[in-house]
Amino acid sequence: MEIIVTGILLSGTYALIALGLTLQYGVARIMNLANGENLVAACFAAFWLYTATQINPLIGLFLVMPAAFVLNWAIYALLLRPLVRRAKSRGMLEVDSILATFGLLFILQGLMQPGFGGKFYSYSFLAIPFTILGSPFGLNRVVAFLAAVVLALMLYLFLNRTRSGTAIRAVAVDPVAAGLSAVNVARASAFAFALGGALTAAGGALLSTFYTFDASMGVVFTMKALIIVIMGGVGDVRGAVVAALLLGLAETTVASLIDPGLTLAATYFLFVLTLLYRPQGIFGRSSA
Repeated sequence: MEIIVTGILLSGTYALIALGLTLQYGVARIMNLANGENLVAACFAAFWLYTATQINPLIGLFLVMPAAFVLNWAIYALLLRPLVRRAKSRGMLEVDSILATFGLLFILQGLMQPGFGGKFYSYSFLAIPFTILGSPFGLNRVVAFLAAVVLALMLYLFLNRTRSGTAIRAVAVDPVAAGLSAVNVARASAFAFALGGALTAAGGALLSTFYTFDASMGVVFTMKALIIVIMGGVGDVRGAVVAALLLGLAETTVASLIDPGLTLAATYFLFVLTLLYRPQGIFGRSSA
């Protein structure tokens, strides 16, 4: 039972990170390989806010998320929108965006390395035991999970209960048809990319409250987010949440019962099984 609870608590932050990439790839059609660097930057931002100014990381979300939103909007407008305009097909856009964001990955990592070096960072926030079903867990993990659930619910309500959310879902399904229905596809795509970056940053800020991080770990979380997105189905919010839960449980089980060094292997094993038996995603339908 302890393994299950730990996996569920971990899956909350994984879900936020993956939801960010789901919006960026599923709506804006941008495979953002620099997604993990966005997360790492948020980790350092939360770390600095708490250690230098004593700002609670949960309150810091109201600073980190808007900053990430603006930064990702600027990245989309300056770097990616020209690629969108010149792309003659979705395949061409995906290839161009992969190459562009791959370079961006190293730029962002290079900017963080001089400031933080190769050292590992962590800080003590709510590092006290909290009992669940008779077993103690870190209160910081519980609070991070609850905050992730609240943000995920807010995203769900936004996508399903507002006109802007409906427009974003329409662009995700068929951008051409959405454009013919008076949806500003370019603006919706930019907004989805920026919102995805803000969600990823929120996941990073919450992750920093209980996770040891460094300036070069972004690639690992980019790959995890990508695997969750593909497992859940591209653009499918429900699938991303379920896939994040499965990934959190798998990693925790392997780390507890076998070897912590094999968690990535378990992740890729799940990924391979998905590609072999459910390539359309958990809730996706097979093509006719």
